[in-house]
Amino acid sequence: LTSLGLAGPGEPTALIKETTEKVLAILEDPQWHGAEKHAQRQERLRKVADTMFDWEEMARRALATHWRERTPEEQKEFAGLFTDLVERSYIHRLEGAVEQRQDILYLDEQMDGSRAVVKTKVVTKRNLEVPIEYRLHNPSGQWQIYDVVIEGVSLVNNYRSQFNRIIQSSSYKELIQKMKAKQAESSPGPERKSR
Repeated sequence: LTSLGLAGPGEPTALIKETTEKVLAILEDPQWHGAEKHAQRQERLRKVADTMFDWEEMARRALATHWRERTPEEQKEFAGLFTDLVERSYIHRLEGAVEQRQDILYLDEQMDGSRAVVKTKVVTKRNLEVPIEYRLHNPSGQWQIYDVVIEGVSLVNNYRSQFNRIIQSSSYKELIQKMKAKQAESSPGPERKSR
């Protein structure tokens, strides 16, 4: 792994770099390879993700205007299901991407008060460039990711569109049922409780 760093990166970039290194260390460590270690590897990756993502903020943004219509208990349930859904998807993608990655470039950091954007690029072994933008905020003294934009597609906006479509065509209850079904069909692992 080689990286092109910024000249004097700030805290947000440092967080992304540090977290990326932790994730790569887990994924590349032979002690976590093999089917029998799959659940343990995923749990270790979840712990790293939990330190860098603001899951509740992501859930709130993904549900958009429907968030305010929910009771605190419903918000808590949704945040837990959303976290599990995103973590499973994110970890699965990471596991596949590590084999294809050749380099990670840290291109730019833009800060505006308690918000920041860190722009990176993953270069694959086939010399394809995948731009990844991390959007962070610092609501309580610690930078956390609230959105990831991969090749111009916002993770939060993508989920927001899907969730809104289900709620508009059916109901919030149907969305929760679909999320629970997705959770049940996913690989075994600890079910997410509320945050």
